[in-house]
Amino acid sequence: MLGTLVHMDYSSFQEKIGRLDGVEAARVVAENGHVDEIHVLARHNKAAKQLVRDVQSLSQALFGIGIDRRIVSVVQLSDADLDAGDRPALVDVSESLEGARAEVTVTLRWHDSLLLGTATGAAATATRPRQIAEATLEAIRQAIQTEVALAIGSMDIPSLGSRKVAIAQVVLVTESSERILIGSAFADDDETKSVVRAVLDALNRFLPDLKVS
Repeated sequence: MLGTLVHMDYSSFQEKIGRLDGVEAARVVAENGHVDEIHVLARHNKAAKQLVRDVQSLSQALFGIGIDRRIVSVVQLSDADLDAGDRPALVDVSESLEGARAEVTVTLRWHDSLLLGTATGAAATATRPRQIAEATLEAIRQAIQTEVALAIGSMDIPSLGSRKVAIAQVVLVTESSERILIGSAFADDDETKSVVRAVLDALNRFLPDLKVS
């Protein structure tokens, strides 16, 4: 059976994928006993197609279960990006449209974990930067203390001189304080990724202390 979890401990499967050569982190998304998605973050020392085959072989060898190659997505980052230190790194931003609504998914890597956050709203150009920012916060919430609250105060991409800059205002609330944080990132090449980087820029100084141990 392709992708079934009838005889598979998917948490164990996810952990073993993370041990494959070249793999830095992995996440298995499963529902109702079926593997829907497998996300792999890896270095460039092995071809992406080979990494997909490794995942398929691992599933077959350990559980006797076949995995459809189409549900395995591989993102490869440079060593410099993977060794960024004690702060989340951007892996990917994707968007799906359904009629007048859009769903944005932001994938971050923090240490050995892949964090996925989604936000859904109107498929409108005017609201898209905020949706991306909200999805970024949703990803971060998976790894920080539950008593910490985060919200997007504003998200804009104005022109400053000859360049566009993504500017995020993030509200950080703890039991003892409320802070308004500002982050920015140049948006010349990719406005989508610049929004994520602006949100991370606002929070990076505080996140190591907020991360769940």
